[in-house]
Amino acid sequence: MALASQVKATALDFGDIHDLGTVMYGIPSGDQDRTNYVNEFISLAPGTMNFNDPGTGQTYTRSLSVYGGPYPTAVFGLDGAGTNINLGTTGYQYLFAKYDGPNAGSEVWDLSSLTGTITIPANGLAGQNYGLSGWTLFTGDAVPDSGSTVLLLGAALSAIGLVRCRLAVRPETELVIIKKSRGN
Repeated sequence: MALASQVKATALDFGDIHDLGTVMYGIPSGDQDRTNYVNEFISLAPGTMNFNDPGTGQTYTRSLSVYGGPYPTAVFGLDGAGTNINLGTTGYQYLFAKYDGPNAGSEVWDLSSLTGTITIPANGLAGQNYGLSGWTLFTGDAVPDSGSTVLLLGAALSAIGLVRCRLAVRPETELVIIKKSRGN
C-alpha cells in the first residue's frame, strides 16, 4: 500500500522571521522600480525606521529580522497575483508584495531556503484591510556559498604551491660554501 505524500504550504505573515519590512508606498511599481526598492531595502540596517530615500522616493521601515543575511543583490524573477505562490524546487531570494495600489504599501520577505508553495496575506499591510494587488519574485545575484568559496580557495592555494615548486632552486644546483676553520 502506497502512502501519498502531503506537501504543506509555508504561510508567510507580517512580522514573521522572513518579513524584512515595509516600503511605503511602492509607486511607481514597474519591474525595475520594484527591483530598485528591494535593493535599497536590503542595504538598510535591521531596525531602520521610516528611512526616506530621495533616490527612490520611498519610505522604508526595516524589521529586526536577519534571517538569510547577508543579502545578495535582487535580480528580477517574475510577477504574479494571488496569495498562493509556487517557488518551485530551486526557490527565490525575495518576495515583494504590493497591497491596494496607492492606498497602502508593500511588504518584502526573504525567501532564502524556501521551496514549494508559500501563501501570503490576502490583506495588509499589518492592521490594514487593503487587498493584495500583486507580487514580484527575485533571485539573488550569483554569490558562491561557503562550500564553493572554500573549494576555490583550496584550488588557488594548490596552484600557487605547484608554481612555487616549479620555480624553486633544486638542491643539486645550489652552491655550497664550505668555510674552513682555522686551527689555533
